[in-house]
This record gives sequence, C-alpha cells and structure tokens, in this order.
Amino acid sequence: MNPLVDFNKYRVLTFDCYGTLIDWESGILAAIRPVLAQHGLDPSDRDILETYAPIEAKHEEGEHLSYRLILRMVMAEMSLRFAFDASPKELDCLSAALPNWKPFPDTVAALKKLKSRYKLAVISNIDDDLFEATARRLEVPLDWVITAQQAGAYKPSGKVFAFALDKIGLPREQILHVAQSVYHDIIPARDAGLDTVWVNRRAGLKGSGATLAASATPDVVVTDLESLVDQIFAQ
Repeated sequence: MNPLVDFNKYRVLTFDCYGTLIDWESGILAAIRPVLAQHGLDPSDRDILETYAPIEAKHEEGEHLSYRLILRMVMAEMSLRFAFDASPKELDCLSAALPNWKPFPDTVAALKKLKSRYKLAVISNIDDDLFEATARRLEVPLDWVITAQQAGAYKPSGKVFAFALDKIGLPREQILHVAQSVYHDIIPARDAGLDTVWVNRRAGLKGSGATLAASATPDVVVTDLESLVDQIFAQ
C-alpha cells in the first residue's frame, strides 16, 4: 500500500488499453507466430516483441495514419527483418486478430469494482472501430473512450493527453492515469500534469517486450490491477 497517495481525491481513472487491460503481447505473438512458422521461422518471443516495438513506435510518429495501416506497415517491415515474403493476408494478420485479443485475467473484475467508485475512461492508440470489439470484452460501460483516431496522434504525443483532458473536462488533479507502458503513457501523462499508476505487467520477464524501454517515476507501482484495487479500497 502507498500511504502517500490519496485515492479519494480522484474522480476519474483513465486507462491505457492494450498492454494494460488487454494482453496485447500474447495477442501479438499469437498473430505473428503462425506467419513466421509458415516461412520456416521460429524466433524467440523476446526477439519478436523487441523487433515489433521500435517499428510500431516509428510508424506512430509524424502524420497520423490509421492503426490498421500502421499494423500492416509493421508486418511489412518485420517481413524484411526476418527475411520472408509476406502475402496480403499475412500483412493484415495483426489487425485481423486484434478484435480477439483477450483481457488479462484480473481486468474485468477490477474494472467492475472500480466503476463503483470512479468514472472510467480508456485512452488508446487505436482506431474507433477496432476498439468496438475490445469494449465488449471489458464488460464495463466506459464514460469516455479516447482514441488516436479522435486525437489525430498516437501516444506518447502530448496531443493525445491534451485531447483527453479537454474531452473529460475535469481538473487534472482529479484524474489518475493507469498504464503498463512507461514510454507510451507514464512519461507523457506526467508531462500533462496527471498522477500515474504503472502496472508493471512484465515484472520478472526479461527485456522491454512490445514497448520501447523508458524510465520515469510514477506515483504508484503495481504488478496487476487486482493489487491496485486492493490499495484503493484499503483507504
């Protein structure tokens, strides 16, 4: 428990989705591994994820493109890195699989409990229509859904959090941002003046996974959402 954080002062919890609520690394691996196997390739999970991370981050910079297109560009570049010729269907394997990516085991129960105390929002690097299937898997009505498509930019751009704060319309002191990626979320959320919770879903795993390595000092660190719920409701 973190006695320095007063969870009673917040009215809204904002969440990153993919990586925090949804097990996106398992989803990425499940989409890409069959493609690689089709071409006789069997790299480690770490190699796949750490190849993926900088490619996606690069394509999310600059002019906004749809996430579907970015995922296709990621697969095109990964095919070059792993030296195979990808078919059109293989280039779209990630966007085709994404609606089936599942929440972490603790996600739905945590959101239901937190909904009894706070308004909830998602701030996600996603297209609106791609998020629709994910929203149903979360099983909790969200008060706000803020996407990269709406903001015209991808996290870690400060534009996303500025857009989110404007849409939510409450003082930033009343908002707590919860996320797994230090690079995509904790750093820009802190820059936007938000308190943050780092959900270290990769605790005990080697490497930085599907997000770029970065460092920051969040207000709270937990390894899962169940731990966050326990801290909040202990106050």
